[in-house]
Amino acid sequence: MQSQTIVIKIGTSSLTKPESGDLHLSAIAKLVEAVVYLQRQGHRVVLVSSGAVGVGCARLGLTERPRQIAMKQAIAAVGQSRLMRIYDDFFAALHQPVAQVLLTRANLIQRQHYINVNATFQELLSLGVVPIVNENDTVAVDELKFGDNDTLSALVASLLEANWLFLLTDVDRLYSADPRQHPDAKPIVTVPHDRLTTLDVEAGVGSQWGTGGMVTKLTAARIASAAGVRTAITKGDAPERIWQILRGEPLGTQFEPQPRTVNARKRWIAYGMVPMGKLLLDDGAVKALAKLGRSLLPAGIVAVEGEFDAQEAVSLCDRTGKEFARGITNYGSTEIRKILGCKSEDIPRLLGLEGEVTEANVVHRDNLAILDRQEL
Repeated sequence: MQSQTIVIKIGTSSLTKPESGDLHLSAIAKLVEAVVYLQRQGHRVVLVSSGAVGVGCARLGLTERPRQIAMKQAIAAVGQSRLMRIYDDFFAALHQPVAQVLLTRANLIQRQHYINVNATFQELLSLGVVPIVNENDTVAVDELKFGDNDTLSALVASLLEANWLFLLTDVDRLYSADPRQHPDAKPIVTVPHDRLTTLDVEAGVGSQWGTGGMVTKLTAARIASAAGVRTAITKGDAPERIWQILRGEPLGTQFEPQPRTVNARKRWIAYGMVPMGKLLLDDGAVKALAKLGRSLLPAGIVAVEGEFDAQEAVSLCDRTGKEFARGITNYGSTEIRKILGCKSEDIPRLLGLEGEVTEANVVHRDNLAILDRQEL
């Protein structure tokens, strides 16, 4: 089998016992054996693991997940060290080196940081190391959190241009409704990439120890698919299904990837950066950007939402507020409010910059990424 880059995400519900939050050691052992098997088959494997807060709660004898941010950060610090100790012991028993990689959204927002993170991953993988990734909950703040490790795993898969993203969860595949509540729910085996944005399923909210649910997994699949990564949802307590899926067995739910045509920098704009505001555009501007590959001129902007500075990311939306693209703006929100709806040649006068060189585009096409062409 040809060597592939594989990102595996394991959720808190698969790592811990639901009644107590204690680590499920036999499940971890099976996962480690599966990862090592893949490594020995010549694949490059990254493990994205949840569980720090849940393990920290169990370590401190807490019976429910904390809500206050400072307490959650403190408990994550307790749990992360314990979690990595367990992983290191299990992997060491099979002579497999591992490395801890803790990320925050800020690591991916800045382009140079994004490149540096990728370089570190590449070096670790070339050394035969399994990176074990988690959000750095101890220092992350709400405004710059990934929100869940499903999203984090998809962003890592996009960053690495992985071949596969496996989302291991407590159900065997995606269903039309929650099979625990609706016995007649229909299984979904394959989702073509052109159906991914319109897929509508009943999505749970996850366990008391975790933050995910099926909604976050669909979001992750959309991010990964846009980056050309094939995603599979399968049972967390049966990690051997990963190599069975790689061999072509119809297990779990697979999300087909889009053709990998978007370059790495535009993927960073689309999913690495965090939009700080919105620009609402008229129909002509939407068509010019999405269909014709043009830059955004001030004439096509009808409204500005939020406060942001030049060189920050913004969501580009139609008149109804539906986002279809993201871009790096050449002007801050204050300036755009002064020039929206006007011709580019009027920018110097409207901004009081007569005689100075000004940028004609609010967002240049080189700094713009279309999120989903299937809907356009």
